[in-house]
Amino acid sequence: MPEAGERRERLCSTGEVEPDSARRFEVGRHKIALVRVGDDFYAIGDTCSHADYSLSEGEVDPATCQIECWKHGSSFDLKTGEPDSLPATKPVPTYDVVVEGDEVWVVVDG
Repeated sequence: MPEAGERRERLCSTGEVEPDSARRFEVGRHKIALVRVGDDFYAIGDTCSHADYSLSEGEVDPATCQIECWKHGSSFDLKTGEPDSLPATKPVPTYDVVVEGDEVWVVVDG
């Protein structure tokens, strides 16, 4: 259940994101990369903290649960948003994901 000031937004059905891939969504002012690793879903800010490039276009590494920025190679932890390699040094935001049946929802602030 979202806390006060938060809302849930439906992003897609589970079948709309292939395993070990990412897809970009815009929810209000939030640009979100929804990443599927196997049957698990993660949502992180879609903009690399090093430069203004979309993370959803990068490669997903299911073994390490990371996504790599396609432009400069920085990898981000899908659970924490922390960068795991240079040149990025700042984290990207993460969002709670709720899967209900075959629908994927994200929790964002109001």
